[in-house]
Amino acid sequence: MAKRDTIRHRCEGAGLRMTEQRRVISDVLDQSRDHPDVEELHARANARDPKISLATVYRTVKVFEEAGILEKVDFGDGRARYEDAERAHHDHLIDVTTGRVIEFCDPEIEALQEKIAAKLGYRLQGHRLELYGVPEATSEEDRVAEADDAIGGDTPAKKAGH
Repeated sequence: MAKRDTIRHRCEGAGLRMTEQRRVISDVLDQSRDHPDVEELHARANARDPKISLATVYRTVKVFEEAGILEKVDFGDGRARYEDAERAHHDHLIDVTTGRVIEFCDPEIEALQEKIAAKLGYRLQGHRLELYGVPEATSEEDRVAEADDAIGGDTPAKKAGH
């Protein structure tokens, strides 16, 4: 990730005061490939700097969200989770048995959404798609590999050669 594309750099560019604790939190967010809630974010940041309190993480996340740097996502499990607001567009498949969130982008779905909007007389400006499901495959490795095949994605399983 180029320096100018980091959450830290965008915070600085937005004129936010970047304390050492905010720098740690922004770096943890940059390295997250999932959708951490505040408690998970605190655990990761606290592992790097034990002085970071849960209250500090809550305040920092709120500041980053208000600045448009983080986006809050809610997958219906009662936990607010966060992701980089400037990440490339993607949709989510939520495993309702484990809460695991799988990101995907399918050109056919994207085209269909544009077509539906046009058919109804609209020009699509954005959307959010969340699919909720239960796994059919017997192992998580099989499910991830099947997801890779279904969407042509580059998930960790594919990178690991599964």
